[in-house]
Amino acid sequence: MRQDLSKLSRRALVGGAAAAIVAPALATGATPTRAEAARASGRSADASLLEEWAQAPGSHPVIPDISRAGYRLGSRLPRPNVVTRVTDHGARADGSTDCAPAFNAALRAAGERGGGVVLVPRGTYLLSSPVFMHWSNVVLRGAGREATVLHFSRTLDDGYRPARQSNGNSRWSWTGGQVWFIAAERRARSEAEDFAGTEGWLLGDTLAQVGAASRGQRTLLVSSTSGLRPGDMVMLECDNPPDASLLTHLAGEIPGARSYDWPRRAPQLVTGSGGQYIQYASLQWPVRIEAVLGDRLVVLAQPLKYDLRPGWPARLRALGPTVHDSGVEQLTIRNEPVAMTAHNKHPGSNGVCFQAVHDCWASDVRVENCDLGFGFTYAKSTTLSRVVVGGRAAHHSFACRMQSHDNLVDDFEIEAFTVPVPSGAVHHGLNVEGLSSGNVWRRGRMAEGTFDTHRALPFENARTDITMVNNGRVGGSAASGPLFGARIAHWNIRVTSGSAYAVTIADVAPRSVTVGVQGTNGTTSELPPDFTGDLENLIVQQGSRPHVTDLYAAQRDRTD
Repeated sequence: MRQDLSKLSRRALVGGAAAAIVAPALATGATPTRAEAARASGRSADASLLEEWAQAPGSHPVIPDISRAGYRLGSRLPRPNVVTRVTDHGARADGSTDCAPAFNAALRAAGERGGGVVLVPRGTYLLSSPVFMHWSNVVLRGAGREATVLHFSRTLDDGYRPARQSNGNSRWSWTGGQVWFIAAERRARSEAEDFAGTEGWLLGDTLAQVGAASRGQRTLLVSSTSGLRPGDMVMLECDNPPDASLLTHLAGEIPGARSYDWPRRAPQLVTGSGGQYIQYASLQWPVRIEAVLGDRLVVLAQPLKYDLRPGWPARLRALGPTVHDSGVEQLTIRNEPVAMTAHNKHPGSNGVCFQAVHDCWASDVRVENCDLGFGFTYAKSTTLSRVVVGGRAAHHSFACRMQSHDNLVDDFEIEAFTVPVPSGAVHHGLNVEGLSSGNVWRRGRMAEGTFDTHRALPFENARTDITMVNNGRVGGSAASGPLFGARIAHWNIRVTSGSAYAVTIADVAPRSVTVGVQGTNGTTSELPPDFTGDLENLIVQQGSRPHVTDLYAAQRDRTD
């Protein structure tokens, strides 16, 4: 099997073992075989790329740094003690008692005492409205995925409130959950404004202005450190200027990104455009302060994913009310099996949603008969582990949207649907969109869906070590701009249906890598290209299992 390195420009990779592999192809136009590349470097092409990445983890030109994805930058999930049971507050697993008030009362009781586990004993509990996770350090824990079932009898439209746009589309098609991690203040503001779906962080005061810095840098020069403390989670906010130079940077600054007509083709992303999502007026990345050095320097817990330049004023702001260090575990969320609606009309038969929260989790959780299974909306450093979507067809099994960063979906499954996608509806699969970065899906099994990149320039994300049928569709409004920013990695993907659709992305994604995709009939993504000219990306070991089977695990091994 031959590997195609010819799409990578001369300046895309410099130095290191990978450069030794790429150089002959660039100079002669020939495509070296895997064996020839391995002989040139002494190892496989994918291993050489990884070793080059390890020399400068935060600044490789095409490989994302995903080593810090997940709860507390990849830490083990905590195991707090039980402090109350839902049955202590009136919940009964009898099939007729509406247990939603009891669940919410139990969660409040745990939250008001400082946190702990709310235990849900074995049985099936009927709930007619959502369960809100408004408190930090609170865990909703069942007796096991097969033992504890939360049966939601009503959709969010009926059990909470409608969230219809003027065109009739429902925002519950892509956000909101029957188990919903959201600050009480964020929820109240949304209800007062009769709005839902795109609301982000409730930010506080500006703590410091930030000077220029380069991608991969962790130490920042700030105007003052007086309001900053080690361990604080703060918001690094960077203005998105009308000339779209920041967006061009996030797209890898390839020639096609510099000539892209951002105001016309991506009005939602450009400041002052009148686009739908005003939140895109700034790039927002929550990040923890690791150290404060004197009066003017701070060290971040993660390296920057993009430059900070004088034309893009940047600042550190306080996070307002949020939820952190809370989770849901060892249970099934079962929606009443109402028929799937037409695309984007879904009433909200949803699972778990994390909205404007950080360092939370869902572990050993199954969601059935859903419109949205698991959703990130402005979520940061959240882990989903051993999670399953099943039952009738879904709209979004997994959605990662509205500037969600550094989340990890590990050991996941999308089962074969018991009722297929009806005419006029769409199932996407693994969605990432809206300037989201650092997110990882790994060790997955997908009987349904595809690698859905839902526009609005997601960058620096990875899907790795996944087996898939590949039968979903990519979505997103054309007004939201490009499908891909720079440094998207699809690594060790096994396709059982033959389709390369949206999986091999060397023809559409700037400065990105497709490594070890197996089982496809070709390499064409079938997606419309947003950028003209050389995309400066890489496709390696097409059709072959790579030596490095899991990009996330390999990066963790080299940074721990």
